[in-house]
Amino acid sequence: MSAGYSGTPLPKKLGIKEGSRIHFVRAPESFLREVGVQTNSDSDFNVVVAFCLTREELEEALQLRSQLHPAGGLWIAWPKRSSKIQSELTEDVLREVGLPLGIVDNKVCAIDENWSGLRFVWRKELRK
Repeated sequence: MSAGYSGTPLPKKLGIKEGSRIHFVRAPESFLREVGVQTNSDSDFNVVVAFCLTREELEEALQLRSQLHPAGGLWIAWPKRSSKIQSELTEDVLREVGLPLGIVDNKVCAIDENWSGLRFVWRKELRK
C-alpha cells in the first residue's frame, strides 16, 4: 500500500482502524484500492470520506454529520488546484459551508496527487 507524500499509509491518515464503521461517497476506484476497504456501515460512522466537486455535493455530504459517531470524523475530499479535475470547491468554501453547522475542521491531508481532504468533527460542546 502506497504511503503517498508523507510516508503515512492513507488509512492511518484518515483514522481508519480495524473495526471502524466507515462510509465512502463518490470514491474513485483508485482511492478504494489504496485504502483496501469498502463502506461497511450505514450509520454511527467512525469515518466518512465524501468526494465532492460542487457546492451541492458538499452540502449533501455534510448532511452525513448527523450519522457520525460523536468522536467520528467526516472527511470532505476536493480536487487540488494542480489536478486537471474541474471543481468549484476550495478549502475556504468547505469551511464557509461546514463551520456554521456545528462542526469544526481539525485536520487536512493529501489523499493522492489529485485530491486533498479536510476533516470535520463535532464541536466538543455538541458531542453527545
